[in-house]
Amino acid sequence: MPASSKIHLPEKIYTPDAMRKAGIRIWGTMTRELWSARELIWRLVYRDISARYRQSVLGYIWAILPPLVTVAIFTFLTSNRVLPIGEMPLPYPVFALWSIGVWQLFSQSLAACTNSLTNASSLVTKINFPKETLVISAVGQPLIDFLIRLLPTILVFFWYEIIPPLAALWIPILLIPVILMAIGLGFFFAIANLAIRDIGNAVGMALTFGMFAAPVLYPPPVTAPFFLVNIINPFSPLLIATQDLLAYGELLHADLLLGAAIFACATFLIGWRIFYLTIPRIAERA
Repeated sequence: MPASSKIHLPEKIYTPDAMRKAGIRIWGTMTRELWSARELIWRLVYRDISARYRQSVLGYIWAILPPLVTVAIFTFLTSNRVLPIGEMPLPYPVFALWSIGVWQLFSQSLAACTNSLTNASSLVTKINFPKETLVISAVGQPLIDFLIRLLPTILVFFWYEIIPPLAALWIPILLIPVILMAIGLGFFFAIANLAIRDIGNAVGMALTFGMFAAPVLYPPPVTAPFFLVNIINPFSPLLIATQDLLAYGELLHADLLLGAAIFACATFLIGWRIFYLTIPRIAERA
């Protein structure tokens, strides 16, 4: 690597009493270290994207094909009343394709963050740099896949001659808590997965069933006990908010959205803090 392109990170010294000195000022240290590693995050994202598609024949089609197949199957089942869905605010293919895209943004980000440290275990134990960059950069590939999946979603909107309301422009803001929640949970699970390798498999299995605990392939339920499931599930209000903006142009459950957004931000901050204080000791045992 040429000298001009080297990434310079501040030297970091671990001491036995670091945990006792971890007060409110540590947030400034954490922020400065993460900001100094911003170029490293971009390079890690680029590495993940290029490694995934370098020798792939279908390339970016793999980001589009699975959700299209899933939507086609469930559209067939609902249209033939095998799965009675009921009244929908949008045509079912439009509703399902959008909802699956948002769910996969969350689930793939969480899975990637969970496995980020184990996939780079040699870097964790041998190189001194902010390890949270591995977790945060893991979101890059799912985010790119989400942007790619927007193309068939937009085409389906045109096919059904649906013009989203102007309020739908707020949806990118609503996706920020989705990503923060995935990274925050990813901080916890990445540490746990580095210590116990079964955690990654457990998270993957939970995400497989998690899609059915949120209104991804069905409209938000309004009767108990299924309505309670969507309240307890912190991801559901974020997804429902995007669906409401697309269908009605307004937020019908702003209180639930606010609670989910606060939970997402708190999860990110707490996860980041615990990760920062725990990773030195976990890395020693990896």
